Amino acid sequence: MKKGIHPDYGYVVFRDTSCGATFRVRSTCKSDKTIVWEDGETYPLVDLDVSSASHPFYTGEQRRVSAEGRVARFQQRFGKISTPRSSDSR
Repeated sequence: MKKGIHPDYGYVVFRDTSCGATFRVRSTCKSDKTIVWEDGETYPLVDLDVSSASHPFYTGEQRRVSAEGRVARFQQRFGKISTPRSSDSR
């Protein structure tokens, strides 16, 4: 590789501000903030709004919410239609 044309590639800590989860990965992102990681080393800190720890697709909340919506729509459409059967109408 040529020297001086590539950005620095080192460890950076990403913090999800919505749930507080932190991830240490290698990246070229730069930040003025720093954090002391579990290993005692200081790394640059990048704050994120959403990550895999809080996104509904990865947490499974999206599927549960959509399923609840389908059940509610079913109840709204067909819940009032059912009439009680009398025992002699068989």
